[in-house]
Amino acid sequence: MSAVPQERRVVTAIPGPKSLELQARRTATVAGGVGSVLPVFTTRAGGGIVEDVDGNRLIDFGSGIAVTSVGASAEAVVRRATAQLQDFTHTCFMVTPYEGYVEVCEQLAELTPGDHAKKSALFNSGAEAVENAVKIARAYTKRQAVVVFDHGYHGRTNLTMGMTAKNMPYKNGFGPFAPEIYRVPVAYGYRWPTGAENAGAEASAQAIDMINKQIGAENVAAIIIEPVLGEGGFIEPAKGFLPAISKFATDNGIVFVADEIQSGFCRTGQWFACEDENVVPDLITTAKGIAGGLPLAAVTGRAEIMDAPHGGGLGGTYGGNPVACAAALGAIETMKELDLNGKAKRIEEVMKGRLAAMQEKYDVIGDIRGRGAMIAIELVESGTKDGAKTPNAAAAGALAKACHAEGLLVLTCGTYGNVLRFLPPLVIGEDLLNEGLDILEAAFAGI
Repeated sequence: MSAVPQERRVVTAIPGPKSLELQARRTATVAGGVGSVLPVFTTRAGGGIVEDVDGNRLIDFGSGIAVTSVGASAEAVVRRATAQLQDFTHTCFMVTPYEGYVEVCEQLAELTPGDHAKKSALFNSGAEAVENAVKIARAYTKRQAVVVFDHGYHGRTNLTMGMTAKNMPYKNGFGPFAPEIYRVPVAYGYRWPTGAENAGAEASAQAIDMINKQIGAENVAAIIIEPVLGEGGFIEPAKGFLPAISKFATDNGIVFVADEIQSGFCRTGQWFACEDENVVPDLITTAKGIAGGLPLAAVTGRAEIMDAPHGGGLGGTYGGNPVACAAALGAIETMKELDLNGKAKRIEEVMKGRLAAMQEKYDVIGDIRGRGAMIAIELVESGTKDGAKTPNAAAAGALAKACHAEGLLVLTCGTYGNVLRFLPPLVIGEDLLNEGLDILEAAFAGI
């Protein structure tokens, strides 16, 4: 268990004086384009707590954006990474390889969906994984077009900016973007014009029709989707949508890629979110929760697809760094030993129960959605007539600010900026989870 005391403590205004001093130093030397949700400077973190330089302890409902699922100082991660640091920090796997990289690939072959032969390649970030998935799919199919979806987020590099749906803050002013990227509808049940019950069938039919008419299925190398759309608002595609798109891809020789960078590694109560409807992707991209906070990412998939690029065509200086690989093995060990899939399901049970009670009291809560410890509420203008669902970004901002002031770290997201998302570490204590929800409920009473 973490050495950080697992209790909330607010001893100064948030941010406190020491954080404000550091913020002034930061402003002088750190590029203004690098943002922060909350400018409190961390000294320690673990379990469900982030401790700042002023001695405040915040309940963590963010996990560094779904990264520290096993906690920010998990024993097995620290132990394995420390041991690896003492042996060597780097050789470059492309120069002289090492066992840790191979072990991570073995674990990925075991844990990802499907019983086919699989191979992996390791990288540094989620965006790198997505870029390489596109490279691999193009090499395999000898095609160029890439299909992505409304509300999707895939990264901040040039290619992945083009694949990402939301303009601000990710794309604005940074173009031109890579060509041969095409966007089609997703089954956003809460906002589907004919109702959530029709969204799966209608959205998949629309998407497939657009691909056939506007691109030509025979020109498509890859279809890439997040099984739960993260930055877009924790949108769960309506039932039937993912299987229909996956089948279309298979029928047309298209590589189906599940972007599980935010939703993977027990976050949704399953090892991977695509398992919910028994979808077996050709390729799966992972990062975030894979290594307990160290930078690591992967593309895992069917061996014949992964082997399509020529020798030397995949790689990078730091890809599969030995310390990060050791951390990943520690994170996976922790996930298995503590049954973090079970923990995620319990977090869902607690959170959805509490949030449903809040929704009864506050009509600003338009929708509660997500799975496991990947839960969100979409906020709308209260009192709207005729079923209008006008996005309420102001309420999301006000709630986040109120929670931060009381020592609860929460994040916003959504194409319209009106979604509060909850990503607690899977090892959070239930007392802290409920205390965080108490703070959220009090915040609703105050807006």
